[in-house]
Amino acid sequence: MLFAHLGSEPRIHPDAVVAPTAVISGDVTVGRGCQILHGAVITAEGTPINLGENTIVMENALVRASSTHAVHIGSHTLIGPMASIAGADVGEEVFLATGTRVFNGAEIGAGSEVRINAVVHVRTVLPPETIVLISWVAVGDPLRILPPDRHEEIWAAQKELDFPGYVFGLDRETPDLMVQLTERYGRSLARHAADRRLD
Repeated sequence: MLFAHLGSEPRIHPDAVVAPTAVISGDVTVGRGCQILHGAVITAEGTPINLGENTIVMENALVRASSTHAVHIGSHTLIGPMASIAGADVGEEVFLATGTRVFNGAEIGAGSEVRINAVVHVRTVLPPETIVLISWVAVGDPLRILPPDRHEEIWAAQKELDFPGYVFGLDRETPDLMVQLTERYGRSLARHAADRRLD
């Protein structure tokens, strides 16, 4: 399903294949030879998404650009089932395994592997050919890769990256943080009410 959003329509290369149950919305460019499988959602929420040649987006994966963070996916990259990418730059020949999460402002270097259920946190930079192990967390620049049981170290690095400030423009110490966050984000998402289906 293809949708126009915020005045922009997806551009799909004629050699790309998009499953009928995939959703592509807004300023999205899908390159030659790409495969977008069933249930995948690729949505540009105000900045563009570009998928390089022969990229595969598997079942139920989410690729989302925000109003401040575009998405670039390099050629010959595989985005596994149920993976999620938000506002990140992913290099060529990258493997993002099932259930991986890549957050806003992250940069993943060419030839890297982010294995099953691993996380690449906001504003984190992975040099080329980095491996993030199953369920481990990559955080920061300079990069630290930590196992999930080292929560205190992950939180110490993560806190400095300021997820609510960087992604939503809100101070973590705001007393009604979730009220402000959901109201502001809800207003932004409500712009989908004017979307127009193209197919």
